Amino acid sequence: MRYRSRVTAPAAVLIGTTAALTGGNTAYAGAQDAGVKTGAGPAPETLGDPVFPALGNDGYRVTAYHLDFSYDPTTALVDATATLELRTAQALSRFSLDSLGLDIHTVRVDGRTAAFEQVDEKLRITPGRPLPARARVTVCVTYTADPRRTLPHTAWVPTPDGFAVCPQPDSAHTVFPCNDHPSDKADLTCRITVPAALRAVASGSLVCTERLAGDRTAYTYRSRSPIATELVQITVGDYVVKERRGPHGLPLRDVVPTARAEALEPALALTPGLVEWIEARLGAYPFETYGLLPCNSDAPNAFDFTGLETQTLTLYKPNFLLQEEKKIGSHMMHELVHSWFGNSVSPATWADLWLNEGHADFYGLLYRYERGWTDSLGYSTFEDRMKFTYGLGDQWRQDSGPVAAPNAVNLFDNQRYTGGVLVLYALRQVVGEDVFHAIERCFLDRHRNSSATTEDYIAVASKVSGQDLSGFLRDWLYGTKTPRMPGHPDWTVTPPKTQLASPHSRRGGHWHENSATL
Repeated sequence: MRYRSRVTAPAAVLIGTTAALTGGNTAYAGAQDAGVKTGAGPAPETLGDPVFPALGNDGYRVTAYHLDFSYDPTTALVDATATLELRTAQALSRFSLDSLGLDIHTVRVDGRTAAFEQVDEKLRITPGRPLPARARVTVCVTYTADPRRTLPHTAWVPTPDGFAVCPQPDSAHTVFPCNDHPSDKADLTCRITVPAALRAVASGSLVCTERLAGDRTAYTYRSRSPIATELVQITVGDYVVKERRGPHGLPLRDVVPTARAEALEPALALTPGLVEWIEARLGAYPFETYGLLPCNSDAPNAFDFTGLETQTLTLYKPNFLLQEEKKIGSHMMHELVHSWFGNSVSPATWADLWLNEGHADFYGLLYRYERGWTDSLGYSTFEDRMKFTYGLGDQWRQDSGPVAAPNAVNLFDNQRYTGGVLVLYALRQVVGEDVFHAIERCFLDRHRNSSATTEDYIAVASKVSGQDLSGFLRDWLYGTKTPRMPGHPDWTVTPPKTQLASPHSRRGGHWHENSATL
């Protein structure tokens, strides 16, 4: 759901070595020698993701991020401090954070100055003394970020009055140094200082507002549930925060450009009804609040998606939300469903993305057809849309691979969206509607506030249904040919033609236009 630029940043920004690492640095050499003596070594600079193998570091897990941002509208720069609380998985002489395009000033480990270097998309840190295994460690990084900097990929969305961020899938580390992978969820606190004329908002709930000297205000937000880096939202602008109540008193808050608040109200008013509908199927909303963030930008290249499910706030293009309900309601449901599938239960690897997008489209389409809204292809029933999609099954498997086996180029193709819906439809055909809903709720309950694999979903489906569904679901998820559709022996698959590139496929672009709910 984020865009990539074709122009890279200057080499001095992306690849640099601090003065602390110049030749003959005795502290660095001493730390290396101590590491040899204690058996500590560098941590693996990967979490082994099959789609993005360069992401993450396997030598530790993050328990909390504390971000302190200060935005200067005259320079449009952000001065920041990121404090990470880690727990080491092994003895470490060196470890890394994912980082790109950040001008790093200082690094401290447990209060002591640490040597560091920036190489490719890693911030390599060498503490003054090796870190023992299973140790609790605090890492503090000070840096400056330029939201308008040209990078190979970025999460920053500059606006005329500030910025928003869209980190998915692998760009959170252009906003703050982190272990940038959804399998390493952590607590989050964000403090953002802005001129008094602007408003800052972040994922979670507002816990503190400070009036500071120089006519500035600091807003502190805290997430009550652990959050994946790709779901973090931090935004600054000329906003009004509109509050209302959802089902069971759920606090809803929308972060709306002041000048657009009245025009956007009809769309914002839909949220309580959407929450009520999906709660009846998936259970209580899993977080402390929900709302929409219509980003204050009309630039066609601001971002290349319609909506993005950052945790507790869905980022949207404002003009999309100005349409009538039947044009936006299904997609608003899609993004809301991500609060359960994708946010509360995150993908353990990016190959598990179909769990997010397939479920979001599944319920988004159900919502559409219940209301009698014809879809973009002219279909008015779920069954007719699935029959059409079934016919494309082999073509999509040839063009984009199996549903649960994407790569970085085709990650956000139709196969992960409507192809995922087809898998869920087939499962419901086998087990029946009641058992299907029981599977959904059990999976969400079992993996809440964590991450889960495709195999985890298969295991829950088999246990709840009382039958071994592993072969059935693996054929649907990993097979190179589309299986027969249960209950529809007359449905046929059209033989594939020469491989056709998806019209929305490109490395690093998250085209939510592949969603069937639009």
